Amino acid sequence: MIVGIEQASSARAAELGLKGACLGDMLSMGLEVPPGFIIPTSACVDFFEGGEKLAKGLFEEIKSGVESIEKKTGRAYGSGPRPLLLSVRSGAASPMPGMMETLLNLGMTPTTVEALAAETGDERFVLDCHRRFVRMFGQVVFGIDKREFHRALQQQLDRAGAFSPDDLDTHQFKKLTESYISVIHKTTRKSIPEDPYKQLQEAVEAVFHSWNSPRSMVFRNLMRIPHSSGTAVVVQAMVYGNIDSDSGVGTAITRDPIIGIKRLYGEYLPRAQGEEILEGGRTPRSISSIKEELPSVYEQLASVSEKLEQTYKNIQEIEFTIERGRLYFLQTRPATCTAQATIKAAVDMVSEGLLTREEALLLVNPDSLVQILHRYIDPNVQIRSLTRGLPASPGAASGVVAFSPEEAVNLKKQHRESILVRPDTKIEDMIGVDASDGLLLTRGGRSSHAAVVARRAGKPCVAGCTEIQIDTENNVFTIGEVKVKQGDVITIDGASGRVFLGTVPMRKTTISEEFRQLMSWADEVKTLGVRANSDTPEDALRAIELGAEGIGLCRTETMLMSSDRLPIIQTLVIADDAAEEKKLLTRLQKVHKDDFLEIFRYLNGKPAVLRLLDPPLHEFIPETEPLIRSICELRSKGANREVINLKESILKKIQTHREVNPMLGLRGCRLGILRPEIFQMQITAILEAACEVSWENIPVKPEILIPLVGHVNELKSVKKNIDMTALRVFEAHKTKIEYKVGVLIEIPRAALTAADIAAHCDFFSFGTNDLTQTTFGLSRDDSEHKFLVSYLDKRILDANPFQTLDVEGVARLIRIAASEGRQTKP
Repeated sequence: MIVGIEQASSARAAELGLKGACLGDMLSMGLEVPPGFIIPTSACVDFFEGGEKLAKGLFEEIKSGVESIEKKTGRAYGSGPRPLLLSVRSGAASPMPGMMETLLNLGMTPTTVEALAAETGDERFVLDCHRRFVRMFGQVVFGIDKREFHRALQQQLDRAGAFSPDDLDTHQFKKLTESYISVIHKTTRKSIPEDPYKQLQEAVEAVFHSWNSPRSMVFRNLMRIPHSSGTAVVVQAMVYGNIDSDSGVGTAITRDPIIGIKRLYGEYLPRAQGEEILEGGRTPRSISSIKEELPSVYEQLASVSEKLEQTYKNIQEIEFTIERGRLYFLQTRPATCTAQATIKAAVDMVSEGLLTREEALLLVNPDSLVQILHRYIDPNVQIRSLTRGLPASPGAASGVVAFSPEEAVNLKKQHRESILVRPDTKIEDMIGVDASDGLLLTRGGRSSHAAVVARRAGKPCVAGCTEIQIDTENNVFTIGEVKVKQGDVITIDGASGRVFLGTVPMRKTTISEEFRQLMSWADEVKTLGVRANSDTPEDALRAIELGAEGIGLCRTETMLMSSDRLPIIQTLVIADDAAEEKKLLTRLQKVHKDDFLEIFRYLNGKPAVLRLLDPPLHEFIPETEPLIRSICELRSKGANREVINLKESILKKIQTHREVNPMLGLRGCRLGILRPEIFQMQITAILEAACEVSWENIPVKPEILIPLVGHVNELKSVKKNIDMTALRVFEAHKTKIEYKVGVLIEIPRAALTAADIAAHCDFFSFGTNDLTQTTFGLSRDDSEHKFLVSYLDKRILDANPFQTLDVEGVARLIRIAASEGRQTKP
C-alpha cells in the first residue's frame, strides 16, 4: 500500500495527496528531497471505516518503508550510534494549509538523545529537538492544549530571566523538557512511548484523526473540499533547520502573492524547525535575508522557483529547510494569492510564453474575483495610523474589535462588521476567521496559516503587529498609551499593514489593465452570456464597468428598503383607505421610475430582467413590539384615547397580516393577484421609464419577471395585468416599447408543468435559493444556522445546498423545466 517518494508524481495526487505527489516530481527533477514514503489517502478512509484502527498489514508496510529510509541515510531509526529521526506530515489531495497535524523528531528516546549528542557534539541542539518533540507529541497525540506547554515555557523563561528559548542554556533546556513531560503526565497520566515504532504508529493515527478535527471540517466546508477523500501521510527522514547559524526553515513563493509581480517572495527563520514559521509564534525575516547570509542558497532557490513554475505553470509556494547550508525541499503547491496577483501573473505568464490564453483563464479561480472589488483607504484622507504590521492579505475593513472567534460569530449574527484581533494564528480560530471581516495579528507573517486562509477567503489581514499588547483576560489591547477595548471600532489596511482607530474613509478598487486583458480573452472563447445581479442604479453602473452584458436580476423590492422609502411601503401594506393607498402608490411609482430611468441609461441598450415584488409581506410590516410598548406607555400615562385608538387600530392591521409561514404565504405573484394595484404601480414605473429613455435615443430592453408562479393560471392573471398596463402607458406616451415577460421558476410544480407555463411567457429564470428551499422542504433562514452545519459534519449532506447546486434533485427539476419548456417554445 505504501509508496516510495521516488515512485510518486503529481498525476497520482488524488491517491498520494498533493504534498507527497509533488515531492516525487521534485525528486525526479533532481532536487534535494529527504528520503521517505507515502501512506495513501485510501488508508485514511480505511482507518475510519475500520473503527479508527490501522488496516491489517499496514504497519508492517510502514516498518518496511522505514527500513528503506535507513538504507538510504545510513542511520537506524530510534537506535544506534547514528540515530534516524522522522517527520510525519499530513497531505490531502487539495491544499489545506495548517488544518491537519505534523509531528517532527519522532524516534526521540533517552538512548537517541545521548547518541545524537555524541554524534553531533552539540548537546544543546539535541535537547532543543527533544523539547520540540515532547511538546508536539503532547499536543498532537495526547490532545493537550498548547497553552499548557506555553505556560510551562513561560515559567522556565521567567526563572532563567530569558526572553525566548534561544536564550536558554543546556541545563535550562533539560529543565524545560522535564516540565513538558510533567505537563503530559499530570494532564493524561500517560507517558510518551520509548518504543520508536509505537511513537510512529500513534503519530500516523493522530494525523489520520486530524482529518476529522473541527477546524479541518470547517475549512473543507468553507473551501468545498469533499469530506470523503481522506488525507495521505508523508513519512521522511528529518533534516534540521535548528542545528546551527547556517540552518533554518522558510517558505518561498515564486511571485509576489499580493500584487503578482515576478520576484521571489517569502519568509525565513534561522535556527528553527518547520512548525514555527507556519504557527506564527516568531516573526520571520524576509526571504531576501538569505541572499545576504547564504547567497548560494538564495541563487539555488531562485533557480528552482523558475523550474517549478515552468513545470506546474502556476505560482508555487515552496517549503524548505536549510541544514548546515544545504538546501532541502519539503513541499511545493499552488500558492494562495490574491485575485489581483493571480490575474497579473496569468497575463504576464502569457507574455512570457509560459501559458496559452486559455490556460491563463483557467489559472484564475472565478470565486476569487470578488476580491477585486475590495475597498481601500482613500489616499486623499490625511490620517495617522496607530501602528503598522506586515501586509498579509489586501483590502481594507472597519469593524468592531473582537478578541475571540465566538465574539466574531456573535457580531456576524447581529449583522455587524468585526475585526478579529489575536496574538497569533491558532488554527482553531477558523470559525472566527470565517465570521470576521478582517484579521489583526500581533505575531506571524505573510506565510502564517491565518494569513493564507485570509487571502483565500478574500479578507484583509495585518500580521506581525508587534507593537500591540493584547490583554485577553480583560479584552483590551494597547499600542503605547492608546487602549482599545472590545466593542471599539478599528480599521485595518491589509495592503499597507496599517492599523487605524475608528472608521476611515475608503474607496472601491479600480480595474487593472491585466483584468481587462483577461476578460477580453474570456470574451473570445466564452459560450455563456454573463449578466449581473443589480438592484440599484449604482450596482448597474458598476456591473457594466466590469463587463456585464446586462442585468440578469433586479430585485425591485431592494429599491424600497432605504430609510426614506420603507415607511411608504409599510404603510401601503396595511392601508385600507382607497384614497390613502392611491397617494402612497403614486409616491412609490415616482421613486421606482427615477431608479429605472438611471438603470436604463447606464445599460444603454443592454437587457434588464426586472423582478416584480417578491419577498414575504412580513418583511414590509412594521415590528409590533415597539408599537405594543408605545400603547402600554400611553395607557399608563392616561394619554388621549383617540391617539391610543389610532395606534391600536394600526396594531390590529399589522396582526391581521401576520403569517405562520410567510415564505410560503402572500408573496410574489400571489400578492400581484390579490393586490394588482401594487404590480400595476411597478409595471407603470418600468415602462414609463423605458418610454422616456427611448426618447433620448437610448435603446431599452425591459424583461419583466413574475416571481413564485406555481400554476399557469397565476401566470395568465399577472400577464394580463402587465399587458393591460403596458397598453395604457404606451397610449399615454404615444410610444411603444418591446418588452418580454418571464417566469421565475422557484417552486417544483412550476418546473414540472413548464410545458404549460412556457406557452404564456417569453423566458424562464430559475430562482435556485427558493427552488432549493421548496424542493428540500428547508427554511434557509433557520436551517443554515441550526442544523445544516451538523448535516455537513455528519456527512448527511456533502455540501450546503444553498452554496452548491443539488444535482440529483434541484438540478433535475431545472433540466425538466428547460427541456419541456423548449418543447413548447424553442
